[in-house]
Amino acid sequence: MMKRFVLSTALSLVFLGACAPKVQIVAPDKPIEINLNVKIDQEVRVRLDKEVEDLIADNPDLF
Repeated sequence: MMKRFVLSTALSLVFLGACAPKVQIVAPDKPIEINLNVKIDQEVRVRLDKEVEDLIADNPDLF
């Protein structure tokens, strides 16, 4: 009876061990590409600042 219990327990552990999930981390084949479409336009701000300076110079009592 004890032999049967030990044998069934051993077989159960073997079968349960075979069902363990497997986790893998695999690097991609192609490199990661980050596409940033960024356009920096500083000219607009410089023109606006110049226009504001001219406006303040022409109207000193504005502020």
